Amino acid sequence: MNEPIPTLVPPVRNDFASIQAHLNKNVVPSYGRFPLALSHGLGSYVWDVTGKRYLDLGGGIAVTSLGHSNAEITEALIEQSRKLIHISNLYYTDLQGQLGERITDLIAPGKVFFCNSGAEANEGLYKAARKFGHEQGRFEIITAENSFHGRTLGGISATGQDKVKKGFEPMVPGFKHVPYNDLEAIRAAISPATVAILIEGIQGETGVTPATPAYLLGLRKLCDEKNLLLLIDGVQCGHFRTGRFQSFQRILEGVEGAESFLPDGISMAKSLGGGFPIGALWLRNPYGDLLSAGTHGTTFGGNPLGCAVALRIFEVIQRDQLAQHARDLGAWIKNQLAALVTKYPTVLKTVRGFGLMIGLELQPNIATFTQDDKPAAVQFINRLHEKGVLTIPSGNHIVRLLPALNLQKSEAEEGLEKIEALVATLV
Repeated sequence: MNEPIPTLVPPVRNDFASIQAHLNKNVVPSYGRFPLALSHGLGSYVWDVTGKRYLDLGGGIAVTSLGHSNAEITEALIEQSRKLIHISNLYYTDLQGQLGERITDLIAPGKVFFCNSGAEANEGLYKAARKFGHEQGRFEIITAENSFHGRTLGGISATGQDKVKKGFEPMVPGFKHVPYNDLEAIRAAISPATVAILIEGIQGETGVTPATPAYLLGLRKLCDEKNLLLLIDGVQCGHFRTGRFQSFQRILEGVEGAESFLPDGISMAKSLGGGFPIGALWLRNPYGDLLSAGTHGTTFGGNPLGCAVALRIFEVIQRDQLAQHARDLGAWIKNQLAALVTKYPTVLKTVRGFGLMIGLELQPNIATFTQDDKPAAVQFINRLHEKGVLTIPSGNHIVRLLPALNLQKSEAEEGLEKIEALVATLV
């Protein structure tokens, strides 16, 4: 793979305490942060302000699709910034059309709306669904328990987790939650007000749980029967992370009847911009015209800078065959982790996922972790930090690996060695 290497910069400041104090004084405390202050990165590595190096297997929560300080992303940013950064959506720019074409070519004929984040992309799906059902008085969207759809009021209302709703009641009306991968629960929840079903292809925030092929095919059939929209949140599990552009495409590979499967709308963000904020939603024909002029908008969405970066990322992924790389390397990592599960059954329970979206589940009662109130996943990750590896927690007992799509096998080997070294201390 062709990976231009930028020049490394030295640590900004070797003083974690003052950085932490400065942030705590001036920034809203809405995040639980790990006790690390990062300075710079290169590829799949980042450095903290003390100069310690970490292998980043978390990818900024599935965002840094080409790693850190990627020279080609930098080049796209500089090149486009010399032309146009922002002009608003009052005018035409060819970059939006090009990016929309890249997305529709990978899914099916339809149209794309550009925004700035996954939560905004999902908000667009809610509005499209309501517009679709408005004349019949339908507005209700069924989502899954343990889902995650963002932090806006609409997003937390759609999310099937009570913890994100506390303190923000009442919720936006019009959402029902039922068990994931349970087609009969969906069928039983449909009412005269129901207009759409929204699921993640792979639930990421609560354990890396994929939809089953039967569930996806059953949802499509049910939506066709009931005249409902089938919507998929692909914010985390999309953009080639599983080895295909969207996770449902990977899940349904080789499944009888899958050739006719197509959702009605998909939200995306995260890896789409590789760290530059850009989101999008795709609506298949004829639903791409639901959001007509004046019904939806965003000041920054689809700006030339974001579109240029996203287009460059598509070029690199295609040129370097990163979808296949994610599939092959992800399968190898998953097999290695499965071997660790067999070797250390008192510490590790299971491993699951597709491509470079992998969840490693810890056993629920690891003795070392019972002495602390923090979730086991957080304690495990803190100890991985000591060994120089970054990963992402998912629920109480799942550790997520969401690395850059161009992660090298030697880097994966390094990460696995350090994971095993930690697991061995917990037996």
